[in-house]
Amino acid sequence: QVQLVQSGGGKVQTGGSLTLSCAASGSTFSINHMAWYRQAPGKQRELVADITSGGTTYYAESVKGRFTISRDNAKNTLYLQMNSLKPTDTAVYYCKATHYSDYDVPLETYWGQGTQVTVSA
Repeated sequence: QVQLVQSGGGKVQTGGSLTLSCAASGSTFSINHMAWYRQAPGKQRELVADITSGGTTYYAESVKGRFTISRDNAKNTLYLQMNSLKPTDTAVYYCKATHYSDYDVPLETYWGQGTQVTVSA
């Protein structure tokens, strides 16, 4: 089992910055993929960015160039640095940790509790 505890988030004006953190505990050795998702009111949860154990990253087009995902393996913590925030970034943000098999089959998936990010115009 893996537990994910998120911190950070809050309210900021357009153009501001925020950093989200996601601390993992438990059987973290099994995790080889982590990601940030977000869900705005009335919308489906969407992938924002992800990072493999090897450090390969992916960003949604809507956040590319503004957000940076990173992980500190020594601290078992995932980060999302968000710059140049827009009102359209307003959502509840969730971190996700996945254990993939050698054949890229997701075996276990864990979610953080979510944290609200609100960007005012």
